[in-house]
Amino acid sequence: MATVGRPPRTNREQIAAVALDLFARDGFEATSVAEIAAAVGVERRTIFRYFPSKNDMVWGDFDWVIERLRGHLEESGEEVPLLEALRRAAVLSNQYPEEELPALRVRLAMITTVPALQAHSMLRYAAWRQAVAEWAARRRGEAPDDLAPELIGHAALAASMSAFNRWVQKPEEDLEGCLDEAYRLLGEGFPERAGGAGGG
Repeated sequence: MATVGRPPRTNREQIAAVALDLFARDGFEATSVAEIAAAVGVERRTIFRYFPSKNDMVWGDFDWVIERLRGHLEESGEEVPLLEALRRAAVLSNQYPEEELPALRVRLAMITTVPALQAHSMLRYAAWRQAVAEWAARRRGEAPDDLAPELIGHAALAASMSAFNRWVQKPEEDLEGCLDEAYRLLGEGFPERAGGAGGG
């Protein structure tokens, strides 16, 4: 039974799906919340019960994304080297059913190219980095704001974003493969000569 005052997840997903279709067709900036509401068949104020802003419709349930990452990070025992555990978590937390990949590619393309979304992304990325930094700090016996955990968080975000950008630009490539290769390069310290699946 749904909690009183909390909209069902299916409604939130429906709004996000309709909004994404409109953004892809007409452009993010050119699409108004009123147009999204009309397409969904609800009033404009109803949209804001589900999403604080138009930007949030592109990101979807990012809190769930972070919790999924946290869960996979915690699954790795202390016997797994830190960077290997981080690589596994990054890959596993980005496994999606085949039918969801086209929408994910549209989301990522907009996030990396629309100025309004790029500015909004700073808050999202900070939360993602913080999740990694907190985990790394526990592994290393440090505070999350110590240099090493902070560096690990930033490096992990850079690896993930590089992999996502490549996948958006190269639709024929595999998302998990791009992530795996990015973290492999990070772990190897960037050898001078290119090699591996992503070296072409």
